[in-house]
Amino acid sequence: MVLSRDEVRRILGYVDLQHYRVCLTMIYACGLRLREGAHLQVKDIDSDRNLIHVRCGKGGKDRYVPLPEEALKMLRRHWLTHHNPVWLFPAMRYPSQPPGQSNLPMEGTGVERDFRAALGESGVSKPATVHTLRHSYATHLLEAGVNLRIIQCYLGHSSPTTTAIYTHLTSVSEIQTSATINELVAGLWR
Repeated sequence: MVLSRDEVRRILGYVDLQHYRVCLTMIYACGLRLREGAHLQVKDIDSDRNLIHVRCGKGGKDRYVPLPEEALKMLRRHWLTHHNPVWLFPAMRYPSQPPGQSNLPMEGTGVERDFRAALGESGVSKPATVHTLRHSYATHLLEAGVNLRIIQCYLGHSSPTTTAIYTHLTSVSEIQTSATINELVAGLWR
């Protein structure tokens, strides 16, 4: 399941709470898993190099992923709403406890719930989940011509076979491949 860029924008536009919208945007913009996005820490952001250090991803592996400029600006604005010294998305457990004082990250269940609600309101009829944002990120990179090996590193896949599934998910890559093949053979026969 892959969402188009427009479908991603439409869904994210219907996410009610800023806390969740920023987290979901980061998940898409950086190809993160839900837990990786919800557990981002302030120290994970390398704003000088525009990178995110994903700690203990699937399989306990660390990796670095590019942080788009707009995403960094969004994170900075969001952080100003809570000033938590550790978590970018601190848990909001008790009304009496400001999120800036929370010592825990937010849980993914609220993010999933808001995503499902936004999906329903957006009019997008695909059976998407939060993880679909990660698949869409990878597919959109592939469609834009990013090398599969680079995408593999960004996603934290051990095997290129796992990443290669995205080559089957996109009709745009089939069209681009056909165009490339046509260019290769153009002028060979006279």
